Amino acid sequence: MPMKKYYRQRKKAANNRSSKSKKKSKISRVPCQAEYDPEEEILRKFDMDMAYGPCVGVTRLERWERAQKMGLNPPQEIERILKSDKDIKVQQQCLWNKKIGDNYKIIEYYMAA
Repeated sequence: MPMKKYYRQRKKAANNRSSKSKKKSKISRVPCQAEYDPEEEILRKFDMDMAYGPCVGVTRLERWERAQKMGLNPPQEIERILKSDKDIKVQQQCLWNKKIGDNYKIIEYYMAA
């Protein structure tokens, strides 16, 4: 039996362009940097730094205080931002809270049972 029956051969197309034109996405991309205050950017960097312990399930201030008690020397600037009286848009929850916070609560529920 010839090998051509097992492995179908294709001829190279004369035109290398695809027949379908690429459609542009209707969703416009907004640069992430434009959405946040400088204070929020500092807090997001704090959230990403695992040297101060996990951040899911606790507020940013609770995490900072826990790291301080454990002698991890978190930046004083974080405490200043979180305790400031300024009317700034600072979220108290970490950046992962919306993304995996609900899943974390589900896991806690099953672990407690």
